[in-house]
Amino acid sequence: MKNLHVKMLALCLTAVGIWLCAYKVTQLGLPLTPAERTEVWSVEARIVFRARAGTVKLSFPIPNQPPGFSLLDEDFVSGNYGLATERQENNRMAMWSVRRANGKQLLYYRASIYQDASAHQPSESAPPLFPEIPEFGEPYGSAVFSMLDEVRSQSADIKSFTRQLLTRLNAKEPDENVAVLRKDMPGEGVWVEDIVRILAGARIPARVIYGLRLVDGTRHGQLEPWLQVHDGQGWASFDPTTGDAGIPKDFLVWRIGSDPLIRLEGGAAPTVEFSIARNMHELVAVAQKRARLEGSRVMDFSLFSLPVQSQNVYRIILMVPLGALLVVVMRNLVGIKTFGTFMPILIALAFRETEWLWGVILFSLIVALGLGLRFYLEQLKLLLVPRLASVLIIVVLLMAGISVVSHRMGLDLGLSVALFPMVILAMTIERMSLVWEESGAGEAFQQGLGSLAVASLGYVVMSNSWLSYLIFVFPELLLVVLAITLLMGRYTGYRLTEFWRFRALLQQEKP
Repeated sequence: MKNLHVKMLALCLTAVGIWLCAYKVTQLGLPLTPAERTEVWSVEARIVFRARAGTVKLSFPIPNQPPGFSLLDEDFVSGNYGLATERQENNRMAMWSVRRANGKQLLYYRASIYQDASAHQPSESAPPLFPEIPEFGEPYGSAVFSMLDEVRSQSADIKSFTRQLLTRLNAKEPDENVAVLRKDMPGEGVWVEDIVRILAGARIPARVIYGLRLVDGTRHGQLEPWLQVHDGQGWASFDPTTGDAGIPKDFLVWRIGSDPLIRLEGGAAPTVEFSIARNMHELVAVAQKRARLEGSRVMDFSLFSLPVQSQNVYRIILMVPLGALLVVVMRNLVGIKTFGTFMPILIALAFRETEWLWGVILFSLIVALGLGLRFYLEQLKLLLVPRLASVLIIVVLLMAGISVVSHRMGLDLGLSVALFPMVILAMTIERMSLVWEESGAGEAFQQGLGSLAVASLGYVVMSNSWLSYLIFVFPELLLVVLAITLLMGRYTGYRLTEFWRFRALLQQEKP
């Protein structure tokens, strides 16, 4: 009766999961594989500040027809704030206001954009005026004009002049003039503004634009400065660090000019963080449009309705059940022994950040050192809880020590040891020492190697980009994973390793 109940439950879960998946594919048009077509980028700006118990006004630039991209959709999350958008010179501004606010405040701006080769920056009514020559202090001024004279003799027009200037300013072995200029470089953004002032010394109109690199999974992104010069016909863009012409395809122009990013009245300490996620064009635009036309609210309750930062978190969390299923198969069907159920999964997650080989080395090193110190603690006859706390402290010290030593040796990958779950490491050391005492070193090493093997397989499964896409877009497939796990829970047959263990007996039974 119990077996029948489990089988029926597994059948129902499988049917529901497959039906929801099939509905999304056939009715909404969601692809089963990442499509190699137009991408849709979800970009979210998270603004945090502290209000001073009074009227608050805040203005923030938002994309205004960025070159190479088109806006598919945008929305604002502002609570009880009033909202207005208006154009100010070359930028489009979002302006929030509220009569009374106090304490920590959160404002969100989210935009869905896609690459559009026909999209261009909005044209300006008149070309900019030639700038006045700035007053440079010495020896800054002498270095600027001397360098400008040299660059002018080696260039033919404004574009070649700018490219030659940037090449000299970013040379690995700068000349005397560039060395003088670099001493006044306090930061990247200010350095680009200094380049604009240097170009003004040659009466060349220039400006700074700020954009966002579209990198999937970004959670704490920041705007990067870029340089533009006007050649009499239009604005030409240059990478201020290399002198390369043009704007990269993955660079979203967010604002133009060197004005403050946020203008705030009635508050203090404003900060902005950008989150980015990439989806296929059909995944968001077509599927949501079909859902609205058919009156379906499936997409309204999908993971795409979450903030972008939360989406990036769930892209990782949703892979954990696949790792758990792998542990079940390897232990119940194959017969590989491991230290617990969740330890291999968490170690596999850490391998996603540390890379597999380096992660195995770091994990083995910490466990080996911690195990030696754990045997020393055994001689002190400590109680269980103080002993576990001591092992945890030792693990933290080992992690810190390995990071410092590896950094001094120039091995930056050693810094990734901090990504390992310290509590799991401490419990692994404690469990391994107990197995060593109760069943011997062979059994302890067998379970340790089994844990590493399962964690390595889990890393392969949980790092698969197609599986990650499939589970995120169709999370109902986890019901199928649950059904398989329930069926595995009723399996009482031989494990694969037991056929090897009892091979002599099986050979005797043969006629």
